[in-house]
Amino acid sequence: MPDPAGALPASSLLQLIWLASPALPIGGFSYSEGIEAGVEWAGLSTEAAASNWLVDQLHLSLARADLAIVAQAIGAWRAHDAAQLQSLNAWVLQTRESAEFLLQTQQMGRSFVEWLKLHHDDVAPSFDGLPVTYPVAFAFAASRTQATVRDSCLAFAFGWAENMTGAAVKCVPLGQSAGQRMLGRLAEEIPGAVDRAIALAPDQRQAFSPMLAILSARHETQYSRLFRS
Repeated sequence: MPDPAGALPASSLLQLIWLASPALPIGGFSYSEGIEAGVEWAGLSTEAAASNWLVDQLHLSLARADLAIVAQAIGAWRAHDAAQLQSLNAWVLQTRESAEFLLQTQQMGRSFVEWLKLHHDDVAPSFDGLPVTYPVAFAFAASRTQATVRDSCLAFAFGWAENMTGAAVKCVPLGQSAGQRMLGRLAEEIPGAVDRAIALAPDQRQAFSPMLAILSARHETQYSRLFRS
């Protein structure tokens, strides 16, 4: 049966799924983004608490920062707008609120670029010697598919959701069924978060999540931990 008119070609759809997969060797599985510290200091001891935490993080942190960057960077990559890309990349570096968050975006961006070299001759360059951040690197790869900006952001957000749910299952700890319920709830919330992220003007982006930043900083000296952030 032929694809409906306007449907994403199978090759591009599979590429998008691949880019967002937690199995991609870029280290996303090794970060909890504050969840591990939240278990010790913020009461993330139940499925409900962890689920509420991740929904809030999706809307208050990811959608207002990295998702908006991905949306804008895809257009910039497709337009070959080097100045815009440099500005977006610098914004990500300047707005990481802890050493661990900065490490994460740099390490995942670097690993993503190295992985891309296996598939592209021309990959995302550095910007005036600055490292390529993960959202900008992901946007580069997504811009090479036929996916829309919205579809690309949906994939990025779901990949994040899978990694964070996996971290919660290990840290709280929770069972796999609880993890799937949490992932299902995030899947329901992601489309709205993506739409708001795409609609953000550049001067509306923000990275202001004080409790998340504090927990990330405290995680740096947490006595026993499984994750890098």
